[in-house]
Amino acid sequence: MARPIKRLQAEPGVVAELRRRSRASTSTVRERDRADMILLRLDGVSVTEAAVRLKSTAKRVSTWSKRFEEHGLDGLEDEPGRGRKPSASKVQRVVTEVTRPPKGRKRWSVRSMGRHAGVSHSTVQRVWSKNDLKPHVTKTFKLSNDPSFEEKFWDVIGLYLAPPLKALVLCCDEKSQCQALERTQLSLPLAAKRPRTMTHDYKRHGTITLFAALNALEGRLITRTEKRHTHVEWLRFLKQIDRETPKDLDIHLIQDNYATHKHAKVSAWLKRHPRFKMHFTPTSSSWMNLVERFFADLDADVIRPAASHRLANSSATSRPISTTATPIRSPTSGEPRAR
Repeated sequence: MARPIKRLQAEPGVVAELRRRSRASTSTVRERDRADMILLRLDGVSVTEAAVRLKSTAKRVSTWSKRFEEHGLDGLEDEPGRGRKPSASKVQRVVTEVTRPPKGRKRWSVRSMGRHAGVSHSTVQRVWSKNDLKPHVTKTFKLSNDPSFEEKFWDVIGLYLAPPLKALVLCCDEKSQCQALERTQLSLPLAAKRPRTMTHDYKRHGTITLFAALNALEGRLITRTEKRHTHVEWLRFLKQIDRETPKDLDIHLIQDNYATHKHAKVSAWLKRHPRFKMHFTPTSSSWMNLVERFFADLDADVIRPAASHRLANSSATSRPISTTATPIRSPTSGEPRAR
């Protein structure tokens, strides 16, 4: 009489994780194979049959089944290698000298550090990964030195979180020097196993400036394109906002500290139109202006990929994209609001 097949047992959460490893494109081959072995064993498949189905060996299936039975998911991880380990002094050197690159270099690579410390580049990679050291990564930053930072910060945030009644909150700015670029050769569209192509060189066909006012609650836009971005063009844009917004509402404008926004002629016009309330973001804090998010999307999705043969093409492209943009999610409710 044949010996009964021993069936493995596991919690539903563990089974779900095994299935994820089996199907995920990010799983390694080892992780996928081991997950498949255990899933078959959980279904009551014998060691021999599982080995045949997976084109493996019965010994390998039995080994991983036993490790899973004893240690769960942790048992499916590789044990530390049995090779010779680097000395503690070499490991310490890899860690401590990562901030002191060789003369003439700005940073270490895994291979240059390996040669310097007398270990393999894979050892350097493991040590750096374990200590979360990434000499190849640089993060940019900018600290505002505005003496009125806190006052301006809460003034702008307050408009997002608790907008005043009978008023519109508009995030305003200009995106200058939008270039009309023509690629020197035709691009190929996206296809299976091939990304979209684009030549690295181009011909310049001039620049334009895009003015935009984003309704912070509804995600709607008032836009204008100009050849320049002086106080004259900014004033024309303010007059456009005045024409295209209901006269019975106050207008709260969130803007940066660009000189054209504070020009004497602009200030004089604002005095004659008291419904316009100015709110300036702190210096070096453009991230507080919601319209910058729209400009980033426009640049990545429209301006950079476009191939403009004439400046007029670029200008014509900007208008419909900006005026029919998908409403941005409201900071107060988290959902887009339609007028």
